[in-house]
Amino acid sequence: QVLLVESGGGSVQAGGSLRLSCAASGAASGNRYSKYMGWFRQAPGKEREGVAIIYRGGSGSTYYADSVKGRFTISQNNGENTLSLQMNSLKPEDTAMYYCAATAGWPAGGPFDGTSYPYWGQGTQVSVSA
Repeated sequence: QVLLVESGGGSVQAGGSLRLSCAASGAASGNRYSKYMGWFRQAPGKEREGVAIIYRGGSGSTYYADSVKGRFTISQNNGENTLSLQMNSLKPEDTAMYYCAATAGWPAGGPFDGTSYPYWGQGTQVSVSA
């Protein structure tokens, strides 16, 4: 069983910061089923989009959507089996439900191919006011 639980969402004003966390348990706590983990978001009326992905192997490579580069930072704490997303300089367009996701291998369509991630959390809401 793979379980991902997000926390840390909330409401902030533009320019503010939030830190999201994703706790992995079960099979996801090891790397076998969660070599690639990261964050996706979906705003009302919009398609789901990838935000930031991290490779939990040796290189720890990270991938960011252009819209969040320089503002968001993804990190992992393997000892605690947690994934974090530090979000700074938030904008109203960052408002969305944020989901943690995990997959065992390189996503077929690239790091932000959501269809290649079989494991998802329940989501946490981020709201940014102007």
